Amino acid sequence: MAKSNVLPLILLLLFVGVLAAVGFVVYSIVQGVSKTTREKMEKKNVVFTKDGMKVNVKEVKDEAYKDRTQSVLVNMWNHTSFPAYKSRLWDMQGKDEKSGAEKRKPHSK
Repeated sequence: MAKSNVLPLILLLLFVGVLAAVGFVVYSIVQGVSKTTREKMEKKNVVFTKDGMKVNVKEVKDEAYKDRTQSVLVNMWNHTSFPAYKSRLWDMQGKDEKSGAEKRKPHSK
């Protein structure tokens, strides 16, 4: 009579063990996915908190900001033209100062 009561107990323990193993595997997979997702979102400056989602502004160092600003200004300066501007330092229109004739530009073949 004691042997017939032990078999259901062994089956119950075996079933609970399988459920625990499957639960542990699912838990570890969920934790791994959430960790990698959190790291990817933090690279994009998005953080999930208990209050909700927060988006941070990416920090830009002062020197990098000044470099970008100067680059934009230099590009704008280089791509503009001043029709009525005459430089005192050099002739921007390509005329020879002594004769008033156009300077010859070497042509490439």
